[in-house]
Amino acid sequence: MFYGGDYNPEQWPEEVWKEDVALMRRAGVNLVTVGVFSWARLEPSPGVYDFTWLDTVMDLLHEGGVQVDLATPTASPPPWFSLLHPDALPVTVEGTRLTHGSRDTYCVSAPPYRQASMSIARALAERYHAHPALAMWHVHNEYGTRCHCDHVAAAFRQWLETRYGALEALNEAWTTAFWSQGYSAWEQVTPPRATQYLPNPSQALDFRRFLSDELLGHFTAQRDLLKSFTPHLPVTTNFVFGDWVPVNHHRWAREVDVVAIDHYPSGPGTTAVEEGAFAADLARSWAGGRPWLLMEQAAGVVYTGARMAAKREGETIRHSMQHVARGAEGVLFFQWRASRGGAEQWHAGMVPHAGPSSRLFGEICELGALLSDTEADTEADGEVAAEVALLWDAEAWWALGSPGLPSLELDYLDALRQAHRVLYHHGHTADFAAPSADLSRYRAVLVPSLYLLSDADAANLARYVEAGGTLVVSFFSGVADEHARVRLGGYPGALRDVLGVRVEELRPLDAPVSLTHGLTGTLWSEVVHLEGATAVAAYPDGAPAITRRRGAFYLSTRLDDAGYAWVLRQAGLAMPDSPVELVRRGDTVFAINHTDLPHTVAGPGGGPLRLEPGQVRLYPAQTSR
Repeated sequence: MFYGGDYNPEQWPEEVWKEDVALMRRAGVNLVTVGVFSWARLEPSPGVYDFTWLDTVMDLLHEGGVQVDLATPTASPPPWFSLLHPDALPVTVEGTRLTHGSRDTYCVSAPPYRQASMSIARALAERYHAHPALAMWHVHNEYGTRCHCDHVAAAFRQWLETRYGALEALNEAWTTAFWSQGYSAWEQVTPPRATQYLPNPSQALDFRRFLSDELLGHFTAQRDLLKSFTPHLPVTTNFVFGDWVPVNHHRWAREVDVVAIDHYPSGPGTTAVEEGAFAADLARSWAGGRPWLLMEQAAGVVYTGARMAAKREGETIRHSMQHVARGAEGVLFFQWRASRGGAEQWHAGMVPHAGPSSRLFGEICELGALLSDTEADTEADGEVAAEVALLWDAEAWWALGSPGLPSLELDYLDALRQAHRVLYHHGHTADFAAPSADLSRYRAVLVPSLYLLSDADAANLARYVEAGGTLVVSFFSGVADEHARVRLGGYPGALRDVLGVRVEELRPLDAPVSLTHGLTGTLWSEVVHLEGATAVAAYPDGAPAITRRRGAFYLSTRLDDAGYAWVLRQAGLAMPDSPVELVRRGDTVFAINHTDLPHTVAGPGGGPLRLEPGQVRLYPAQTSR
């Protein structure tokens, strides 16, 4: 069970390093990521390397029993590189070339940047491939930087030629007959850039696909180089989550040895707990049964955008154990010691500004002991039990961000979070699955606003229902193909037959509407015709609002959480209120009480098990359910 965080000794004088190692031993830390942002220190001028400080750090950590996840520092090129290669600085969609002064100031398609990245990675591999502290390689940091420069334009055109083969196919996929956008030569094609009015949604979607592949190529080149020196060691990179990230993590997960995520919830309290469960289930699903780590989180605080919110006593422990319960092989933080200067000097650390004589560092030590006990005393390495899946598709998410849709309030991530949140509060652990995945193992599959859907994936869902599965589809799903072109003949397009409905009109709402059974619809409504389905709930005029055909349910409006839970009950799921988080992992049940009240759950042998406020307990699963 790995435990630790990002360690940045280059920010501190050498006399602090020995203290750091001693404190790590005290806290139970056994893995630290080193060198993520140290390029300028490692290579102070072109081709001139200084490894003396890193030699000392690596040796100290090894002597202290701490393993190293050694990073290639390519997310933050040094100033000399940017001055020497100004064409490798990123260009915004408006055409502004950015300057050095932050991190991520690079263009992933610029040949000088690619060459420099490989050079520093090779130098590190040659130096440290046999060091006894080295346990893992960490390539780059939080891939997601965009660029719209001419280097990117050339790479984008090459990617498109590979994807489509001929301009005629590209013009058809992008519907370039609209607004006289037809291309007659490849050099006419550019990345999306600032333009007069609405951009072409198919072009924008393909550009995000391209960026994901282009960034992945940067990762795999370094991965393969590192593997040539240490084929026995795992290589990873940390996935960062957000609508600004042009990375398809589901596809990337196949290319890493260990899936590693960074998770920073957007709000404190219940929001943090709900988002933590969502992130952990997503990471486990990306990993597909392979190891995964919580690589970054904040110790002691939650960043809400406007302000930092202090975590309550024990929350740092509970948030970490939530990820372990849902499959993580370890939990780490950014960062080990809070920085005294720089852009993130107010980012939390495992050792805060107040030092080790602090409540927070006490919790860090307590968490280290708990993780050690979890590894020693439980069989927590088994599969996490999940009967329900949510369909996840990053490309559908990207496409639903188009500015030309019927409502700008459509939000794919919000729809996913609601479905997951309702399951969470009613005792269900969920997997996330691609629309093309084998869904036969799941009792129910939820489809929140899956805008894009290919014919093959629609057929996969139909087979699932025909085999007896339960499918719950929300509005604006299946209405467009994989090129973001609207499917004709009525909505929900590719899912009309399996759902037994045909939607004639879309009617976004500006005020709530009352449905039968005491339900309320918001945000969206539709004119639904039954073509084999029956109505489960109706609009005020009696028209169908929620329908069912065999095991396939369709929601033509947005329900609140209670309403969504009601539909899932109609679909046959048990939906008891669950005040305590209960997750089965292998032969162990993790019980986490995130509330300020005591609660009693069924424990070993079926007898009552009391959890005090904020308590975490683990117990055998044999008779717990």
